Amino acid sequence: MPKFKIDENMPIEAAHMLAAAGHDAMTVSEQGLKGKADVRVAAVCQQERRVVVTPDLDFGNVRSYPPEDYPGIIVLRLARLAKPRVLSVLRRHFAVT
Repeated sequence: MPKFKIDENMPIEAAHMLAAAGHDAMTVSEQGLKGKADVRVAAVCQQERRVVVTPDLDFGNVRSYPPEDYPGIIVLRLARLAKPRVLSVLRRHFAVT
């Protein structure tokens, strides 16, 4: 089962929801990475073998973050990043309640 790292610009409830469904999920803030450069967050995700979940388009740059070098990068591109919308999309994507 994949492990997840929820980026700082995502609702903390996303990590709680994934953890409640049995996933190993933690936030960037929990690890003291809030405000750190994307490259640092990506390096920690590589080290911990975690899938980063973020709305940050920089993570979608395959030259900077080649997919084969990471366990996964999920870039959410939503018209609205309101908490209820983000959580609804994640619930559907991960089939969690």
